[in-house]
Amino acid sequence: MALAAGGRKRKAPRRAAAPGRRLRRQRAAAPGAEGKARPAAGWHRNEEVSSDSEAESPAAGGRRRREETAPAAEEEEVEETPQEKKLRLAKLYLEQLRQHEEEKAEEEAFAEDLIGDRLKEDVLEQKGRLQRLVAKDVQPPDLASIQVLRGHQLPITCLVISPDDKFIFSAAKDGSIIKWEVESGKRLCVVPGGKKGTEEQQVGHTAHILCMAISSDSKYLATGDRNKLIMIWEAATCKHLYKFTGHRDAVSGLSFQKGTHQLYSASHDRSVKVWNVAENAYIETLFGHQDIITGLDSLSRECCVTSGGRDGTVRVWKIPEESQLVFYGHQGSIDCIQLINEEHMVSGADDGSIALWGLTKKKPLALVRQAHGTHGSQSLQQPYWISAVAALRNSDLVATGASC
Repeated sequence: MALAAGGRKRKAPRRAAAPGRRLRRQRAAAPGAEGKARPAAGWHRNEEVSSDSEAESPAAGGRRRREETAPAAEEEEVEETPQEKKLRLAKLYLEQLRQHEEEKAEEEAFAEDLIGDRLKEDVLEQKGRLQRLVAKDVQPPDLASIQVLRGHQLPITCLVISPDDKFIFSAAKDGSIIKWEVESGKRLCVVPGGKKGTEEQQVGHTAHILCMAISSDSKYLATGDRNKLIMIWEAATCKHLYKFTGHRDAVSGLSFQKGTHQLYSASHDRSVKVWNVAENAYIETLFGHQDIITGLDSLSRECCVTSGGRDGTVRVWKIPEESQLVFYGHQGSIDCIQLINEEHMVSGADDGSIALWGLTKKKPLALVRQAHGTHGSQSLQQPYWISAVAALRNSDLVATGASC
């Protein structure tokens, strides 16, 4: 034993552990929860590693390593730092936001498709090329579901249905006007007719009402009578607004241009007049027919069509160009007319014929003679004259009525 300086005894240092053993001891130390080598706190710096520990089987070592790391992993799942929680919640929020945006995009795409289809329909409707094929699916009405509405004292001469299909306005030979509710059949308001000679005191008509029209926004109702007058009413309340004068004979047809408050009127005085109802103003008068005008109709374009009665013509009036197109085809007096779309119309005459017209041809596209059959003795058979026509707009369905 060596003597230290100062006379004290000093132990000889132990031999350092072999490099291989120290390497094994470091590998045996299990990594911590954060992936760093765990310090061998329980081991003395100079402690020897027995050969038994060194000879431990690889399988046993693997089990011990799994046992040592398992609690750390479980602890990691349970414990979460505030930063990690914020990150997780942010990711969850972003995922929910992404799903919401995808759903919104799908809804918008669906809405765009619907809007696109509607715009296409509007364009085709404006051009007069929209056509819905519904005639083959029409079924006769159920007689049990038909309502009978009573209120006028004399025969009904005309009626219109509001654009929302909720109300019916009817007028009669007694000069009265009634507003009905479609669903219940109730009379919502009644404007009584007056006697001849009481025009100054009477708010409404004092003669037979021959025609009626309602604006496409259901704001105004117009009625025309045999006494050359046009009355304008507030459709919601049946309140009388003002009176148009100017025709020199009975007013036989009225029609509002769709989407506007421009009113067209036809008369037995052979003229068509144009009015601005919203401004209570007269615009102009159109001439051309050689006999009384019996019917009138219009749609979106700034034009109207008329049936010329005994002059045997159908006319299309182009208001901005101040021009007219003349069509021939019926052999008798043309009593009624209606537009199917902007390019086609249908008319009926007292010779029993029904004609389909296109604006590009002066002759009928189709003509059905004696459409409602004939009456009288075999030697004096006469066709039932067509007194009314109606068309489902932009479709292939047309209805006609005849005298009996």
